[in-house]
Amino acid sequence: MGRGGRTKQAEVVERRCIVTGETLPTSNLIRFVLGPDDMVTPDISERLPGRGIWVSANSKDLAKAIDQNLFSKSAKQKANIPDGLADLTERLIAKRAIDLMSMARKSGQAICGYEKTKSAMMSDRWYILLQAEDGSAPQKQKIRPSAVANSYISCFTAQELGLAFGRDNVIHAAVSKGGLSARILLEANRLTGFRVNNTASPSKNADKSSAAKG
Repeated sequence: MGRGGRTKQAEVVERRCIVTGETLPTSNLIRFVLGPDDMVTPDISERLPGRGIWVSANSKDLAKAIDQNLFSKSAKQKANIPDGLADLTERLIAKRAIDLMSMARKSGQAICGYEKTKSAMMSDRWYILLQAEDGSAPQKQKIRPSAVANSYISCFTAQELGLAFGRDNVIHAAVSKGGLSARILLEANRLTGFRVNNTASPSKNADKSSAAKG
């Protein structure tokens, strides 16, 4: 609580994208650092030491940063770009999101299955609806997502959702409010930028970031 009993809002941390020049919340950016060998390394968890180099969380801007080696320009030194950096970045984001969903499942914050998910989404407790991108469209349409903006996620395959829930394949899942939901949503939105065609950088009116790095 702040002065006068007011609730203190979390600070929105912003950084500048080296491609677009836009200043955005870090939730809409990917942090990279240079390793000891001057190799460009994705820092998805934003914990690695070193000066952060930030790129908008979408495949188009990352491709431009790689093609023009804007990492070197930003760091003002030699920056070695490993082969397959874009694919590696996407895989790491997906893995982090899957790990978070797995943690949510183990703590009772996430459930899966058509009937369970359909029932859950009728309750105010459940917030995020996840549906596999390769699932049956008619069946997916039978479950209504939450009215909360940007709470519907469809960037994962059935196999990826299965990894999070300890099954071979999962088509429908839900995550409850609070707990890990904000972190899951953040990583899923980042991943969407790599898996859905987009022509613009994320909006400045983005979700709040929970961490800051230099």
